[in-house]
Amino acid sequence: MSFWVYLLRCADKSYYTGHTDNLEKRIAEHQAGEYNNYTSTRLPVVLVFSQEFCSREEALACERQIKGWSREKKEALMRGDWAEVSRLARKFHPSTLRLSSGLRMSGCLSA
Repeated sequence: MSFWVYLLRCADKSYYTGHTDNLEKRIAEHQAGEYNNYTSTRLPVVLVFSQEFCSREEALACERQIKGWSREKKEALMRGDWAEVSRLARKFHPSTLRLSSGLRMSGCLSA
């Protein structure tokens, strides 16, 4: 079974990060406003990034990591600009450089 971390761009231009084991279903639920959460008041939402993982634990760890990132770093991730993700990791949190590189290399985080 696969698990996914995903980023949505909301109507107000903010980003929402989550994880799921059924990406298509979860995105449809967000778009329909079925969750009484952050996205339901910011419709419509658009999927702007997703990454597949081997386990729920890896997807959840990645979700938590991305939620702590700046808007600039999230946008670099969405563009696939790994040099910028790494530069921003060093700029703000030197200890996250290895994690960002692990995300790029395998889709699974290194602890």
